[in-house]
Formats: sequence, C-alpha cells, structure tokens
Amino acid sequence: MDLARVALRAAKEQARARGAAVQQKKQARRGGGLRSGSGADGRDPLPLGAAINRLITERGWETPAAVGGVMGRWPQIVGEDLAKHCVPQRYDDARDERVLTVRCDSTAWATQLRLLAPRLVARLNEDLGHGTVRTIKVLGPGGPPSRSGRLRAPGSQGPGDTYG
Repeated sequence: MDLARVALRAAKEQARARGAAVQQKKQARRGGGLRSGSGADGRDPLPLGAAINRLITERGWETPAAVGGVMGRWPQIVGEDLAKHCVPQRYDDARDERVLTVRCDSTAWATQLRLLAPRLVARLNEDLGHGTVRTIKVLGPGGPPSRSGRLRAPGSQGPGDTYG
C-alpha cells in the first residue's frame, strides 16, 4: 500500500512538472517569460489548507496525520464513556508494527478495552484504511513510564498488553 502511495506521488509530481513545462513554452511563444498580471502562476501563495496538504503528501505523512485525526475524534469513535477513561497515547508504525497505544485510568476499563480491541481495530481500519492499525496496546494505570525524558530508568518496562 505504501508502495502505491509513493508511485502515485511520483506520477503526480511528473504530471505537475510536465504541465509547468508546457506553460513555460506557451509563455515563451507569446514573447516573454513570467509576467505580472491577473493570471495564476507558480509564484502565487497557496491557501493554508492546500499548503499543509501538499506538505503532508510530499513528506509521506498521510497515515500519521490520519491517525492524529482519529485521536482528535476519539470520543466519537469509542463512545463518551470509554473515552473518559481510556485515552490514546501514541501511534507507532516503526518496523511496520502499526500499534496504537491506549492508557486507561483503571484496570476495569483496561479490561473492557481489551475485550473491545478486535472490534475497535476493525472500526479504526474502516475509518483509516485497511491495515493502518494492526494492534492496540492497552496500558492500565500502572503501565510503563514514557520512553523519553531524562529521569527514565534505562531498560525499565512495566506491564503492557497488546491486542488486535
């Protein structure tokens, strides 16, 4: 799937380059290069949304951006009750694992989320595209500390279960 996105991005860039070359030839035939005027050209500013979308596409950030959107809509996806007690912490697609880590405020809610994990993975993939999330790692209130920071003990890990 990632290979298809890369190929699509390359094809779009080639088409854009061909279009720019044709435009330059037309302008050269008319007797001049780029001119100031009412016609749009490559120097015109982009609307903010278009600029952000272009950056996301060029950098290959489509999946992390989509997952970030899901984290923003978490209560609508899992329901208000579950969202009050279980919060998505991070999404890791390194080494093609595609793990969504969720922390719950009690062991009871962590158990509830573990039971719902297969349906939640299916729901997330329905929203994001097949295979975007493969597993959900459920952390209870005594889960491992964050991996970053100066005060983390080297090699420290706490209990964390992965479901999917």
